[in-house]
Amino acid sequence: MTTKAVPLKANGLQRGIRRTSHVDAEVHVGVAIVGGGACGLTAALMLADAGVECVVLERDAVPGGSTALSSGFIPAPGTRVQHAHGVTDDSPSRFAADIQTKAHGRAAPALAAAYAASIGPALDALQARHGLEWILLDGFLYPGHSVHRMHALASKTGAALMASLQAAVEAAGIPVLTQAVVDTLVLDAEDRVIGIDYQRPDGRRESLACEALLLACNGFGGNPAMVRALLPDMAEAAFGGHVGNDGSAILWGEALGARLRDLGGYQGHGSWVTPQGALMSWAVMMEGGAQINRAGRRFHDETQGYSEAAVQVLAQPGGIAWNVFDTPLLALARGFPDFCEAEAAGALRRCETVAELAACIACDEAELRRTLDGLRDGTVQPDGRVFTRGLDAPYFAVKVTGALFHTQGGLDTTSDMRVLREDGRPFANLLAAGGAAGGVSGNAVWGYLSGNGLLSAVAGGYIAARTAAALIHPMKATHAE
Repeated sequence: MTTKAVPLKANGLQRGIRRTSHVDAEVHVGVAIVGGGACGLTAALMLADAGVECVVLERDAVPGGSTALSSGFIPAPGTRVQHAHGVTDDSPSRFAADIQTKAHGRAAPALAAAYAASIGPALDALQARHGLEWILLDGFLYPGHSVHRMHALASKTGAALMASLQAAVEAAGIPVLTQAVVDTLVLDAEDRVIGIDYQRPDGRRESLACEALLLACNGFGGNPAMVRALLPDMAEAAFGGHVGNDGSAILWGEALGARLRDLGGYQGHGSWVTPQGALMSWAVMMEGGAQINRAGRRFHDETQGYSEAAVQVLAQPGGIAWNVFDTPLLALARGFPDFCEAEAAGALRRCETVAELAACIACDEAELRRTLDGLRDGTVQPDGRVFTRGLDAPYFAVKVTGALFHTQGGLDTTSDMRVLREDGRPFANLLAAGGAAGGVSGNAVWGYLSGNGLLSAVAGGYIAARTAAALIHPMKATHAE
């Protein structure tokens, strides 16, 4: 869904446009990339492979962003790793269909198809050319996926993914300028981007000239004013994303008369461990765990997805729920580093009996017993879920709340990542991808398919590199694929 550009409050954030015919800068590159997360670094690597000079500008001292805070899981069909695991019945069309099913048909069709077709080649290229060794998570299906297609590095963390991308970028000799806060885009009279202005930690202002610009600076989840205006359900939620997600791309887009899309879309998470502030894997819910509120009851179908679960949890008394599971599911949870960190921080409670579990949750024991007994007979629950087995003592419980992780709306783009004006015409050399662009989750929390964030980042960066290479050196564009 496109969104008419409207003035947005930005917490005093200044993001501007400067018009001139020439950029007075010492450095001129083919492509400038704003943002050093998975999107920006993937694009940089693909551009380097194509022989196109680029530079990445990152606001932080060390690139990380939302990627480093994520689980680092990326869905992709048709990869070498997927085939090696015997998964041969997946395809881009099947993946695109899963994206649309989760989004109730409201994901941008051309973009969903482009991402689904590009993410497999992108992961294969990162593995073959840059040493990222993927594994396939084939022990369970994430919500909304009809086949095992979730990829990760062996350590299963976003921080490890970022470390591997950074190492690859360094090995490729790609310059990454850190502690560089880009605040101004420089365009000529014909709306071509010719450079950017940025600020250094000591207050110095510098400029960089470029032939094309990729905005890979994520969304607006770290901008409270924008969240209140556009995502009122998350206005008081914990924020599990990166504070650098300040909405810069949207503010530049508004100033340029760009079209915005799906600003009500976002990834929430209904399993944000509190008060420790860590993520607990939703795999435990998918494999038989239950979320129980202070009344001792389940309150939604957990298998629908962790994103919409954020709203469900926040609607409970105190905005709190308890993830309840048993010994086999504890073993599954301990396979995820994020859970191990939360456990080490004291988040896990062990309860030998229903009475102890009721005391832990501070709920009525009889009501809790009825809830747990109701999971054992295999009947359809009132919310539609069917548990294949009950939970057995000892019980384990983790206190959670709902959180906002990152937004899924942003600049509207063509399927090759060129930013669109309000009238639907693309800018000549301005691209956006990852969280800076509108994603494939529709315009609501329930449209988020597991992994859509990194799908947009990696596939978007891969596609944007191909487009930028074609703009600058048409004969080299094929090498970015």
